[in-house]
Amino acid sequence: MIPNVLSIAGSDPSGGAGIQADLKTFGALGCYGMAAITALTAQNTRGVSGVHIPPPAFVGQQIDAIFADVTVHAVKIGMLASPEIIAVVAERLAHHGAQNIVLDPVLVATSGDSLGGPGVVEAMVRHLFPLALIVTPNGPEAAAFLQRPEPRSVGDLEMAARDLQALGAPHVLVKGGHVAGADAVDALYDGNVVRLFSAPRVETRNTHGTGCTLSSAIAAYLARGFGVGDAVAAAKEYLTQALRHSDQLQVGSGHGPVQHFWNRPATP
Repeated sequence: MIPNVLSIAGSDPSGGAGIQADLKTFGALGCYGMAAITALTAQNTRGVSGVHIPPPAFVGQQIDAIFADVTVHAVKIGMLASPEIIAVVAERLAHHGAQNIVLDPVLVATSGDSLGGPGVVEAMVRHLFPLALIVTPNGPEAAAFLQRPEPRSVGDLEMAARDLQALGAPHVLVKGGHVAGADAVDALYDGNVVRLFSAPRVETRNTHGTGCTLSSAIAAYLARGFGVGDAVAAAKEYLTQALRHSDQLQVGSGHGPVQHFWNRPATP
């Protein structure tokens, strides 16, 4: 059986992040991808120049349409630009009994552009942390949730994961891509132990959509029956290889995308 995975996220017309990255990841990892669009962005590899937010009720209508017709094995949540949309997404997912929810709290694009409005952080903690199986913030996002400086060491990552888990999410993965070092280290806390995931840092400017790709890969592996820790390990390996093979692509002049289909034979 091919699992069905739903992305609830914003659209990136350049294809490297958002629902476009999610759908590529789902397909690359053997899942059928679906998407409920929470925002339309005008962006490319150099930055975000515009954002259009649909009415919250319409976001909920998209989610209802999927669950009314399709068995959903996992859900990845990305960009949610307003507290109102967050509340609707949470209410509809709870109504439908959604399982294997991966929350990637997208607050800032790779380019540095803000993607979250006032009240988004508080609304995510209130409405989505209790629903999510795992929350996957990067360093700056963890700092925004905890209202303290960004993690600068592996010890900081571990502490941030513990403190964020206490806010209500069963599992928290704090990504360490912003922490200096030869290896990229992420910290997963499940309420009992911290597990570290390390991979050699890939030197590339093609980092557009890495957070989207990792979280959607976790959702895909959860949908395929992996436990949380194994899903994180497999997703990190998938992303590492996607970064290593990103120079196969020639997309844009800024932060380019990763190669989502590195595991497929190259065409002549």
